[in-house]
Amino acid sequence: MSTGPHSDSKRQARRQWLLAAGAAAGGYAVLRFATSGTLVANAAPAESFEVSHSDETWRTLLTPQQYAILRQEGTERAFTSPLNEEKRRGVFACAGCSLDAFSSETKFESGTGWPSFWKPLPNAINQRSDRSLGMVRDEVHCRRCGGHFGHVFDDGPQPTGLRYCMNGLSLKFNPAS
Repeated sequence: MSTGPHSDSKRQARRQWLLAAGAAAGGYAVLRFATSGTLVANAAPAESFEVSHSDETWRTLLTPQQYAILRQEGTERAFTSPLNEEKRRGVFACAGCSLDAFSSETKFESGTGWPSFWKPLPNAINQRSDRSLGMVRDEVHCRRCGGHFGHVFDDGPQPTGLRYCMNGLSLKFNPAS
């Protein structure tokens, strides 16, 4: 990743391009839009996780919107999560299994409409390639229950240069005591 006087503008331009590319995929997205208002991608193959429930149990533990995101790899609408405005010290945990995933110390304002972080907590996430919506991205999910959090991009701030762009409904905030 380049550094220098224009690197912030290059990152912002890339974010805008990604948002535009997402909008361009709108025709496909409309076909996959869940009744809950959450975009649903093709679910990944079954994997084994420490926390595992039947589909029926997940539906009782989560709201319909959380289920669409965490269990069906959906995406909430941009700028709808109250976690975008969360500024307190604390930890963002998986809404499915409560595993601590991100520290408030790594949260930043990305301008994309989703809570963004430059680094996850140790041993909190796994990543895999996501080829939905006609593009290749790195999907981020909970290491313990497999819940879908969002995607990671290489246009974030230093020190990592990464932007973990997370669905607010996939996380819950636990303020520091």
